[in-house]
Amino acid sequence: MLCYALSAGLDAFDGWAARTYNQSSRFGAMLDQLTDRCALLALVMALCKFFPDHLFLLQLSAVIDIASHWLHLHATDLSGASSHKQSSNWLLNLYYTDRMFLGFMCGGNEAFYILLYIRAFWAGPLIFGAFHFMSIFPLIAFPIAFVKSAISVVHLYTAAEMVVAHDVKLRENAQKAK
Repeated sequence: MLCYALSAGLDAFDGWAARTYNQSSRFGAMLDQLTDRCALLALVMALCKFFPDHLFLLQLSAVIDIASHWLHLHATDLSGASSHKQSSNWLLNLYYTDRMFLGFMCGGNEAFYILLYIRAFWAGPLIFGAFHFMSIFPLIAFPIAFVKSAISVVHLYTAAEMVVAHDVKLRENAQKAK
């Protein structure tokens, strides 16, 4: 849990440092997203073992996260955009341009998974009859994780639209060349 939390904190720091010292690159952005997705997938795999009754939902959250980020980055490359942090969609624009919103969503999402991991090892004392103390914290963070997943679905949809538009343009250009 500490390693995962440290990794999430360092991820935020390295992004800040890259921007501050003008060390950003396309490869760095891709590597950052890849390591983020792999770290979350590893944590979700462990959570699937600890919470088998929620296996499908945990797997679905990982699939949505991976697919949406991959397709968004791919669509960005196809469009020739200078950064993957640009979108004409109002929600994605807010997500990428408002650092407080982005930090809140990412931090809350990470907190949800970390708190579930802690809950798997320590439930805490019983409160309200059969409800464990440590169950409160993932429940508080769940709405943030849910909205973050919804944003990922929007990512997936808008990226798919961009790729389809690119494919249509390629076909039209090929037909004109004939």
